[in-house]
Amino acid sequence: MTTQDTSLQDLAAPEGVCYGCGSQNPHGLHIKSFWHEDGVHVMAQHMPDEKYCGWPGLVYGGLIAMLVDCHSNWAAMAYHYRAEQREVGSLPHITCVTGNLGIKYIKPTPMGVPLTLRARVEGEVGRKSRVICEIFAGDVLTAVGDSTFVRVDTEQLRTAAHERKVDS
Repeated sequence: MTTQDTSLQDLAAPEGVCYGCGSQNPHGLHIKSFWHEDGVHVMAQHMPDEKYCGWPGLVYGGLIAMLVDCHSNWAAMAYHYRAEQREVGSLPHITCVTGNLGIKYIKPTPMGVPLTLRARVEGEVGRKSRVICEIFAGDVLTAVGDSTFVRVDTEQLRTAAHERKVDS
């Protein structure tokens, strides 16, 4: 089903601290994304912990949004590496951030069922890339993300964020 043994996250950001996908966040979800053998989709599996319950027996919608956000971002970055004919994690690193996160909840997502995330870039891979991410509970499509991810220089982004002055 996948074409690699090591996740995109572990290849490109083994020091990652993101709550959703960072390997080094001791409290995080540790989402792991992989290229599917079809060469089109980036896949992930996740089993929601009971603490992410929304309504009784149903997964909290915010968790679904977080899964779509992190997994879609990794799909965007994987597509960028592939477009440049580079190995994931090769230097210079490719980084994207969320520009717009859209989620359509199609059916309730039950607790206790493994979730499969299937994402792909729709259209061109560019500075801004559109990613479609489907979430399945078993064989049932329960949510679809339609989001935009923006390629950035993280050092410039970090510097700009810390230089902003807050008006009193």
